[in-house]
Amino acid sequence: MQVTSLTKTTAEEPEGEAARTDQPPAAPPGKAPKSSEGSVLNAFSSAFLVLWVIMAAGPLIWVMVNSLRESSDITGNPFGWPTSLSFENFSNAWSDANIGKYAANSLIILCGSLPGTMLLGSMAAYVIARFSFRGNRVIYMLFAGGMMFPIILAVVPLFFVMDNFGLLDTRHGIMLAYIAYSLPFTTFFMTSFFRTLPGSVAEAATIDGASHTRTFFQIMLPMAKPGLISIGIFNFLGQWNQYFLPLALNSTDPDKALLTQGLAELSVNQGYEGDWGALFAGLSIAMIPILVVYMVFQRQVQEGLTAGAVK
Repeated sequence: MQVTSLTKTTAEEPEGEAARTDQPPAAPPGKAPKSSEGSVLNAFSSAFLVLWVIMAAGPLIWVMVNSLRESSDITGNPFGWPTSLSFENFSNAWSDANIGKYAANSLIILCGSLPGTMLLGSMAAYVIARFSFRGNRVIYMLFAGGMMFPIILAVVPLFFVMDNFGLLDTRHGIMLAYIAYSLPFTTFFMTSFFRTLPGSVAEAATIDGASHTRTFFQIMLPMAKPGLISIGIFNFLGQWNQYFLPLALNSTDPDKALLTQGLAELSVNQGYEGDWGALFAGLSIAMIPILVVYMVFQRQVQEGLTAGAVK
């Protein structure tokens, strides 16, 4: 009986091995098999990102390449490569077209409007986010509604108001207009950011005897640094590229014209003169500060957006 059982067991083992070899090999632990739907989705996402990069970076590269070409090459083949580098385009745009003076005027305006926007927007956002009072929600919705109000509808009454106060064609008038233009978005963004900060820190400072002003400037504002950098970059881009407000409020004195006004004038003049290389050089000069600022603060912008969106 023992011999018979041993023989039977031995005879059954090859069948079990054959059955095991017919089965597909199991996937390694912790790794799920790849699905065709996921591969198609990844390919579609990659293709969309490549298309987006081409659409975003293509015009920038085209402008910078044409800024190094002669006008005859540009008119002959607008999408070609430079046969010879023409750095005179930048000198012509900087000195002859006064792009340097216009850029300096824009920087002076930003030195006053950008800190004012950040300070007032942060103070308003902190009060809305940290204090409960009657009308809190109404004030917040007014700031949110200000982002949806087209500036073109307010430019006519704004013109007469600034004219009555003697602020037309003045630098401080443009600064005030820029601050009012950027304040709704700044307050809306920073309110969401201040709500993500821990309230226990402010409560501890209050228990230690710190005033609301000291708590805001020495404790809460440094903690909101990522959000301040992010919204500061957005305000810098918006105010640097603003054209409609300077055109309506700063149009009589050419010596106080901003960079966007200078580029518009350069576009008209060089279009008649045929100096397209200087026009593209002026556009490149206007883009350089924006690219430099974003490349330097790219990591802070991403951290600020993530911190403001996730509580």
